[in-house]
Amino acid sequence: MFVGSLADTAGRRPAYFICFVIYICANIGCALAPSYTALLILRMLQSAGSSTTVALCQAVVADIITSAERGQYVAYTSLPILLAPAVGPIIGGILSQFVGWRWIFWLLAILAGVVFAIHAFFLPETCREIVGDGSIRPHPAYRTLWQLSKDFLRKRRARREPSGAALSHTASRASTRRSLRLKKFNVWQSIVILLEKEMFILLGFGSIVFTGFYCVATAMPSQLAENYGFDSVTIGLMYLPMVGGSILAAFVNGRLMNWSYRRYCKIYGVPYERSKQQDLSDFPIERARLEIGIPMLFLTIAIVICWGWVFQYRAHVAVPCVLLFLLGWAVVGFSNTVNVLIVDINVGSAGAATASNNLTRCLVGAAATAVIGPMINGVGAGWAFTILGVIYIVFSPMIFLIWRYGMVWRKEKRDKMLAKKQKKNGGAPEN
Repeated sequence: MFVGSLADTAGRRPAYFICFVIYICANIGCALAPSYTALLILRMLQSAGSSTTVALCQAVVADIITSAERGQYVAYTSLPILLAPAVGPIIGGILSQFVGWRWIFWLLAILAGVVFAIHAFFLPETCREIVGDGSIRPHPAYRTLWQLSKDFLRKRRARREPSGAALSHTASRASTRRSLRLKKFNVWQSIVILLEKEMFILLGFGSIVFTGFYCVATAMPSQLAENYGFDSVTIGLMYLPMVGGSILAAFVNGRLMNWSYRRYCKIYGVPYERSKQQDLSDFPIERARLEIGIPMLFLTIAIVICWGWVFQYRAHVAVPCVLLFLLGWAVVGFSNTVNVLIVDINVGSAGAATASNNLTRCLVGAAATAVIGPMINGVGAGWAFTILGVIYIVFSPMIFLIWRYGMVWRKEKRDKMLAKKQKKNGGAPEN
């Protein structure tokens, strides 16, 4: 939450820098951990460094991609998050078997260092508070090493030019340069966003739906070993169908969200512009997004209910493989819809909003993974996942509240913000 709010005011690059430093140091500490207690604490620190990068990634997408194409790009950025849990156990198992578990953390530290170097050299600052629409030249502290090297070469060439040309060139660039000023930011901005009417319902229901993903992934190892006699390697490979469905969701549902946005622009007579962020105040962006997500919700409910009975009756192994593929497509397709809508509603504070999303998902997911095991032991896999499906059905009206009242709530929020600004300015109306 802290870094997400910081990124919305102080910039994306400083926030990434903090996350990388924490993550790399935590991995080195885990590799050298002398005890289980130290390893546990450092693992918590490691997750603090890595989880925030999800919010930062979504925030960068909000900075550079308009609502017309955002569905596709947010879906693309979700792929690494989904691929890592499937590929990670396989790589980790190989390293543990041949060189020891500590090398898992050494490898993570090395890979993070490589990515950090790439970011330092090539990822420009995108925060609108720092660079506007990209036309404002940021302070050198915000520039990439590539930009700084180009500036150095440019200055060296300028010294060789005639004095008049060099002065004119320097003055023209200085006119667009912004000084280094750190604005105050609200540490609790993520909580403030979470407590907003529309966001509370959207984040709450989105977290409940994604809980199915956590529950299936948590129950799979024990159920596959118990009912099919699979070893750890085969169990790891069983996650691949889910990854395949997730990839399908990224490529297909992302394009469908863009198509739905174009269709609603045509219906409401709104000019469709790919290169310019449109004002969504009077545009039903909730309906444009959820029109693609709601069918995925219905598919998720059906698959989750079937999933438990497949194990209880020990169906052929092809059946859980097919269901895993469809579950990956359905859950990730719906979750990507929610992710895109969150950014659409909070373009100016995408980092804090996505951090709120991560917070609710982690809290609900942690509770669900703690409960699903005892539920399966108590009532069996079939009824356990049927109960989960019923929970989906009971809470599903929440998403239709967003469909019906989302734009109204956004207008109320905008009017309150305008009234607050006018009061702060002494009653002067906004121009």
